[in-house]
Amino acid sequence: MVMHWLPMVAAVAAVAAALMAAVVLWPLRRQGRRSFVLGMLTLGVAGACLYLLVGNPRAAQVQPAPSVATLRDGVEALQQALQRDPQRADGWALLGRSQAELGNAAAAADAFNRAAALAPDEPGVLVEAAQARAQADPGKQFDDTALAWLQRARTLSPEAERASWLLGIALRQRGRNAEAAELWSTLLPRLEPGAAQALQAQIAIAREAAGQPSHAPAAAPALLQVRVQLPASLKAGDWPASTQVFVLARAVGGPPMPVAARKLPLSGFPATVGLGDGDSPMPTAPLSAHREVEVLARISRSGSANRSEDDLQTAPVKVTLPHDGVVELQFP
Repeated sequence: MVMHWLPMVAAVAAVAAALMAAVVLWPLRRQGRRSFVLGMLTLGVAGACLYLLVGNPRAAQVQPAPSVATLRDGVEALQQALQRDPQRADGWALLGRSQAELGNAAAAADAFNRAAALAPDEPGVLVEAAQARAQADPGKQFDDTALAWLQRARTLSPEAERASWLLGIALRQRGRNAEAAELWSTLLPRLEPGAAQALQAQIAIAREAAGQPSHAPAAAPALLQVRVQLPASLKAGDWPASTQVFVLARAVGGPPMPVAARKLPLSGFPATVGLGDGDSPMPTAPLSAHREVEVLARISRSGSANRSEDDLQTAPVKVTLPHDGVVELQFP
């Protein structure tokens, strides 16, 4: 029976090898279509022959996940290919995504810088480059270069939701809250009701920061209750009136951007705070879309959402959603 299936499995191996060859050789295809096709066919035939020599049809039943080592090998091969053909914007963008997957934020930003320089009219590349640049920044800030990329991406593609969302964040980081609120408002007609409600909450916060009427929507039901206890040594008189307490939930192992956030004055604590989808800054990824989150609180002396050295922060507590009871947070 095994011998009966060998030709078919060998053919599958040949196709798989050819597809892998296409991925590996893709950055080099402009050197010549004939060489590119011959390379695919050669590796495909070689894969089939190798399978017939050492393959085991029963192994096809097991599909191991790609390892980090395999991804690193692929990154190394891609880097070598780009050394030979450095004018490939798509190759640099692929390298940036791969480095980001490995957690190499600085290397990802460098690769996307090259991609953006080679493809200044590709909105998708510009948005990814801006986000990678912010991820590599110690304070997760969108600098002037990233801001310019996002602005150009939105000019090239006004309907690009991701560009508009990130541009709004970049504007808020600069204190341009009214502009951010106006920009985000243009996204509302294109969003699903749940996502639109989450974005409306962020627009209300931006408008409040700009001194405008917030027009805040009705609060969404809380999915998570958090009780925050202030440190016993903290004296309200030692902190300025601008001090705010941020209660945050963020994805486990994900970016530092919260998936839900509330801001309250220091004078209102200790207190129990509810977090729900209406507190989600990312309209396409509300709190209810996450199975696990890390919950923490931060006392901000300046009242800014950006963390500074003078802030106090609790240790994060991992919570599985939905969560019954109250999450206790205690400052050191």
